[in-house]
Amino acid sequence: MNPLNNAPNLRHLAAAIEVKRQGSINRAASQIHLTQSALTQAMKKLEASLGFKLFDRASVGLFPTEQGVIYLDRVERAIEHLTAIEKHLQNQRSSKRTPIYRQLTTTQLRAFICVVEEESYTLAARRLGQTQPTVHRAVKEMEAICGQTFFRRAPNGVEPSWQARLVVRHINLFFSELSQGLEEVSEHGGILRGTLRVGSLPLSRTEMVPKAVVQLLKEFHKAQVSIIDGPYEEQLSALLNGRIDMIVGALRDPLPSPDVVQEFLFQDPLHLVVRPSHPLATAPSSTAKELRELEWVAPKENTPAREAFTRFFTSQDLEPPEHIVECSSLVAIRGILLESDRVALLPAQQVQLEVDLGLLAVSPQTLPGTSRKIGLTFRANYSPTKVQRRFIELIKH
Repeated sequence: MNPLNNAPNLRHLAAAIEVKRQGSINRAASQIHLTQSALTQAMKKLEASLGFKLFDRASVGLFPTEQGVIYLDRVERAIEHLTAIEKHLQNQRSSKRTPIYRQLTTTQLRAFICVVEEESYTLAARRLGQTQPTVHRAVKEMEAICGQTFFRRAPNGVEPSWQARLVVRHINLFFSELSQGLEEVSEHGGILRGTLRVGSLPLSRTEMVPKAVVQLLKEFHKAQVSIIDGPYEEQLSALLNGRIDMIVGALRDPLPSPDVVQEFLFQDPLHLVVRPSHPLATAPSSTAKELRELEWVAPKENTPAREAFTRFFTSQDLEPPEHIVECSSLVAIRGILLESDRVALLPAQQVQLEVDLGLLAVSPQTLPGTSRKIGLTFRANYSPTKVQRRFIELIKH
């Protein structure tokens, strides 16, 4: 499910939150400066677009239905992300007494996301199925509300400012929360077809994540699962922008962002991996100095595995090896090891299949101080759906 598709009217959502707080159409209408009939009509349109009732009407007021409680809780979380935008705006906004989420529209938010991501009004318009002037106008309206110029001209389109990239993160999370709200309403009704988007780092994608996903789909047959690999930096960006739900793999120290939390699962030792005919495949031990003279396939810079690789040699008062090939692709590492006497430092679990097939061998020698912390990385204040929560339980056990 694309969170941008079919998102409800933002002003209707804001009005629904006010109705929930006030417990009355009359009082809510007074607070947001609408007529009672206009607010009543807005609630009817919102419920029609969602396909379920948000409120039960009673003689003493309005009360959220069970579905309404679930969904409006997510709406409040979503609106908190829009409220956070104001903290990033340096200039004075017009109408600053009115919360920013009551001035913006869903159309403006969609247009803003697409222009930031495409860095072009033309490409954004094509993606949205709208005309370029329509998208341009929506973004300009948002800039006026925010009191910011978010884009400057570039040779092939526009260049988003750093403020634009901060703002778009909160907008993405706004839409993500709304999408999760709909999933939770479906789960409440017994329709277990939620989504799970997992960022999978090298170790976890070989066994941990696949096993958990297979079991999850046995329990939730209609769940939609996406497993995303790629460099950690890309996955972290996707996590912060709400495009994935969590990252499974090596934890970072220090924490890469104040907006994420990490949960430790276990220590993962790294091993010397070589082709079966390599002397290290059976050698009980080699000195650190001897290992330094070997040719290596080293982990990528700025990763926990590379830090462990460097730490082993520096702890022995040695400079790290110079004759290295830096590589993060297991397929490429396997090819290099099969065709040479190079050595790689990898988790044994990551190459278990290759070892079972006789393609690679794990040296019996262990290297002290080369283990990594493996775990889960979430957005701070992340609230998983039932499907996502079950996946987390499966990963932990």
